Amino acid sequence: MTTADVDSERPDTGAAGGFEVFRDDWGIPHLKAGGALALARAQGHNAALDRAWQLETERHRVLGTTAAYLGAEALDWDRFARRARLADTARRCYDRLAPETAAWVGAYVDGVNAGLAEGAARAPEFAAAGLAPGRWEPWTPLGVWLSTHILFAGFPTKLWREEVARRLGDGRATLFATDGPGTSGSNGWLLTGARTTTGAPVIAGDPHRFIEDPGVYQQIRLACPEFDVVGLAVPGVPGIAHFGHAGGVAWAITNAMADYQDLYREQLRRTADGGVEALGPDGWYAVHAHTETVEVAGGEPETVEIVETDRGPVIIGDVRDDAPGAEVPDAASPDLHDDPSPDAPVISLRYPPRVTGDLGFDVLPTLLRARTVADLDTALDGWVEPVNVVLAADTTGATLHRVAGHVPVRPHENRLRVVPAHDPAYAWREGAEPTPRTEVDPATGTAVMANERGLAAPLGIEFAPPHRARRIRELLGTPPGSGARGLTGPPWSSADMAAVHTDTRLASSRQLLSLLAWAPELGPDAERLRDRLLLWDRHMDADSADATLYSRLRADVVHRLAAHLALRPVTGDADPWRSAAYPPLFRPWLAAVPRIGYALETLLTVGLLPYEDRLAIVAASAEAVAATEAESPWGQVHRVSPWQALPGATPEEVWPGLAGDHDCVLSTSSVPGITDLFARGPAARYVWDLARREDSLWVVPFGASGVPGSAHHRDQSELWASGRLAPVTTDWNLLHRTEESTTTMTTTPEPAASAASTVPALRPAVHEQKVEGFGVVRLVPVDPAADAELLHRWVTEERARFWGMADHTREQVREIYEFVHSLPTHHAYLALRDGVPAALFQTYQPDADPVGECYDVQPGDFGIHLLIAPAEGEGAVKGYTDALLTAFIGYVFSDPAHLRVVVEPDARNEKALARMVRVGFELGPEIRKPEKTARLAFLTRAALGLV
Repeated sequence: MTTADVDSERPDTGAAGGFEVFRDDWGIPHLKAGGALALARAQGHNAALDRAWQLETERHRVLGTTAAYLGAEALDWDRFARRARLADTARRCYDRLAPETAAWVGAYVDGVNAGLAEGAARAPEFAAAGLAPGRWEPWTPLGVWLSTHILFAGFPTKLWREEVARRLGDGRATLFATDGPGTSGSNGWLLTGARTTTGAPVIAGDPHRFIEDPGVYQQIRLACPEFDVVGLAVPGVPGIAHFGHAGGVAWAITNAMADYQDLYREQLRRTADGGVEALGPDGWYAVHAHTETVEVAGGEPETVEIVETDRGPVIIGDVRDDAPGAEVPDAASPDLHDDPSPDAPVISLRYPPRVTGDLGFDVLPTLLRARTVADLDTALDGWVEPVNVVLAADTTGATLHRVAGHVPVRPHENRLRVVPAHDPAYAWREGAEPTPRTEVDPATGTAVMANERGLAAPLGIEFAPPHRARRIRELLGTPPGSGARGLTGPPWSSADMAAVHTDTRLASSRQLLSLLAWAPELGPDAERLRDRLLLWDRHMDADSADATLYSRLRADVVHRLAAHLALRPVTGDADPWRSAAYPPLFRPWLAAVPRIGYALETLLTVGLLPYEDRLAIVAASAEAVAATEAESPWGQVHRVSPWQALPGATPEEVWPGLAGDHDCVLSTSSVPGITDLFARGPAARYVWDLARREDSLWVVPFGASGVPGSAHHRDQSELWASGRLAPVTTDWNLLHRTEESTTTMTTTPEPAASAASTVPALRPAVHEQKVEGFGVVRLVPVDPAADAELLHRWVTEERARFWGMADHTREQVREIYEFVHSLPTHHAYLALRDGVPAALFQTYQPDADPVGECYDVQPGDFGIHLLIAPAEGEGAVKGYTDALLTAFIGYVFSDPAHLRVVVEPDARNEKALARMVRVGFELGPEIRKPEKTARLAFLTRAALGLV
């Protein structure tokens, strides 16, 4: 169904800024507006409601203020964010946006600011942290994008190579080269129409990133007359950047593993007047320097000096207090990597947006408007970072396989190591490296991208091992559901893609198992272990105890390698991880044991250790592992360990265990030798079908909502853990319209209060019930003062005329509910649907109410009143009121003393009467009350089959 078709059936959203919000059965937002700016506001507003705590965390990460509420453990990031000048870079890039892009980003920010107070009221983390949401600036989304990806290219790996070269020799600098801890392990593949059941292309894959809670990707649909796109958005950033399906064209990316950030070894000194100078090609020169104060919850504030040279901001090391006039080193020195003080380096970071003032945001709205592969290709010419490999296809059958992003032109040495700042030979040149591209192989009808050394090889140093890419090609060359045999196979459907997503073959186990096969003089237990693992199918399945056994053997081998004399210069007490020269933020890149674990296949193959030593290590490990009797399935120990900004704010959870491992297509990356838990894995899965978009599929690790307690906070977890996907619903008639509309943006939001009583979602519930296909309904007591504005808005709507308060002031409404609150026989509740106020529900004892004078009250009678929230009006969402009634009746009859429910709607309210009959009420007589003529209706426990 097209957007135009829908507009004939739904209220006009208008071009002046109105929008509508629909959700599917998984709570995934589908946003519709009359124009692109209104839609951007809608996206920002929705992000604020669904991901308020995540947005607040990201805003603080950009500013380097997370320690102010998270404490000292967040201080390392704040130092880096300040020193790297992330916020200032985002401002620069915003100032250079095209005017139409700036307006689009600004509209998104307006939506965020309009929704934050309401979103914060839903999120318990704000109260737990004692935090109120702060205001977003127009440039904040650019800062979120920058802070999310600043470590994506893994520049800290250059620090590791520097330490390896210094300790093991220059020839060993890349000895441990493999997919490091700061990079991704994403997969993506494309099948042309010749390889699919529909004759149209299919694109599928899964970005493997650090798993965060809430997730780094948000499933969303953005629709207006100009475009209608479904995809995975980054909360805090407008549009759909990485993974999208626009109907006519679809696209996906993986990390190209390109190197586009440089580290320079600086020499700084303090001047007599307190300024700072740096050594450049022409001698000493004055540089920018200022100080900033970082607040620390539970600790003393910390002062950070911000220094920026001509290369970039200094992120490691401090200014030396040398006197002016120090001797300039000879740039022609035989070893350009000699450091005057190697144990206390001063290092600056040069990264493209800081240099060019361009983050590539002008591309984002253009992607939404793309109709063909050619449109997409042209748009991607302006992409900056991260540098990606892109696969795309359109409904004509055209395909695209290219690299997109800005890689500066500079010497190869810059990509490898830290280079001297004073030597002009290492300066960046004008322009950027050309981005490679290729054609989809017509012989196989497939294209694969998995971070391997392939299309992007000219742009990087380290790439992922080739195993995932080879395995995907192998799988796609076979019939769906069979083993890999031929080069090409019969057609694949969208539903078949899950078999590729979840493949667990661990090809990198070959070298260790080969050495195990030849390990000498094994004892009986170790021989049995060897025989068992050599018969193992090498699949890291969740129910496989052999997979766990292999992991234990691998971990033991890693530690024995770390203890070997050949590696001792970088392990033990000499481990660079222990060095005080580098900020703690970079320790994951500098730790030797994880490096050995990730590079195990290489270290067991190359000649660093004699072959006999490698055999002996594997044999000793086999003996050690065989001597222990512990045995468990892989999924029991291989559990996800997501990052949470405030893990103590919600109850502890038992996180799911998954199949897979680092080099599997199902790349759930534990750290060999450290832990079987994994923090990096599929941050989403997607299948884009170009024949029928409604046959597309997707899933995220936890759920669409970032609000704890929401029905959609964890409802995708089981799908994700088991490798299944949810359908992409595109028929507007199958979606549920919600109250999140322009009306919530017409007033300036008040700061969220920290007292739980003022926030409905934080109040204790008297009843909680999950209604299938609808959400979680919670009944919380009305707070007359805190809820007066909300209730006044509801009861004075024209549609609430039967409630009898149309002409009441806010104070009168408050006084009425204060009186109700004072009565032991009458109670008022807000009904919350997934944390959002959805209805006013009142109960009373009929014999203590004027209605009791109008009929013969029976023992066990219990009266109720119901007012549905305005935006959820009659029929706006099919079955909405019936779903609420289900919860209300469940609450009433949870008390066995309640035998009959009594209602008294206005006799003229035909819709309400019809609804009551449909639910099971029996109509009674009309009664006359001072304010109205009412019609009694009764619902008994017996009518519902209750004892």
